[in-house]
Amino acid sequence: MKTTPQHNERIAKMTFSSVYPHYITKVESKGRTIEELHQVIEWLTGFDAKKLQELIDEKVTFETFFKRAKLNPNAHLITGLICGYRIEEIENPLTKQARYLDKLVDELAKGKKMEKILRQ
Repeated sequence: MKTTPQHNERIAKMTFSSVYPHYITKVESKGRTIEELHQVIEWLTGFDAKKLQELIDEKVTFETFFKRAKLNPNAHLITGLICGYRIEEIENPLTKQARYLDKLVDELAKGKKMEKILRQ
């Protein structure tokens, strides 16, 4: 599936604070913790829990969220399908970064070991 300019724009304008509660619900419903979720987000973005809360309070868009992030050098190792898209085929950098995060949250919820999620 190929992303469209409209799809990319929608992701850019979406606020992180609107999606974050869904991440929590997803991982907790599968027996994982908020701390594990934060560990995964910090691995990808460099944002610790305190910085994450600041970004949530500020209601930043995904565009701003990823502009401020220091993406993990191993993020390119995140591959596979998420939301019907093959991550390695996504051309728009912001959409790819958002799908990286979705994929990590999905792997956490599916019970993968943290070492595998964090590509170690």
